[in-house]
Amino acid sequence: MASPRWQRFKQGPGWILLGVVVVALMAIGLGQASDELSPEERIEAISKRLACPICDGESVFESRNNASEALRNEIRAQVDGGVASDDEIITFIEQRYGAQVLLVPRADGIDALVWILPVVALVCGVAGLAFAFRRWKRAGGDIPTDDDRALVAEARRAGLDADGSPGRPTPPEAPDAPGGTPAGEVDGDGS
Repeated sequence: MASPRWQRFKQGPGWILLGVVVVALMAIGLGQASDELSPEERIEAISKRLACPICDGESVFESRNNASEALRNEIRAQVDGGVASDDEIITFIEQRYGAQVLLVPRADGIDALVWILPVVALVCGVAGLAFAFRRWKRAGGDIPTDDDRALVAEARRAGLDADGSPGRPTPPEAPDAPGGTPAGEVDGDGS
């Protein structure tokens, strides 16, 4: 059996490597996000975050509806004006059309429940499974007692199935026949 020190050593490098990979991916993501977007890329990014007010489940970017076209023109006009940030443009459109135009709900107020409840459900589910597994592990060491064995033997002799219904009785063990072969069996030479 490996010593606890060796087990800690084996586990440490894996966690360190995982941490390095996560930090590297975050740095790459932040580097890409900080690049200045062209006006067309901004219009595309904003229109992907807004839902078509008429179509179900379609973004303004995907929809070819007249209402979506009007929203894209409004976004284009505000981006070309250059005074509003992406969030300010989205807030303006949200005030004009209502919160239903947001494809991604905001993370404040009652909308925060959309983000919090799945996490709470996941944590509760994992905790419930851990509790159940621990309980099963403790109860899993049950060994049948002599009374349990006697009860099973009595049920088999009485010919009861596992559900208590009459079944086929188990024949009693036959004593050895003369010549060393149990009753009912044939010797290898056919006698």
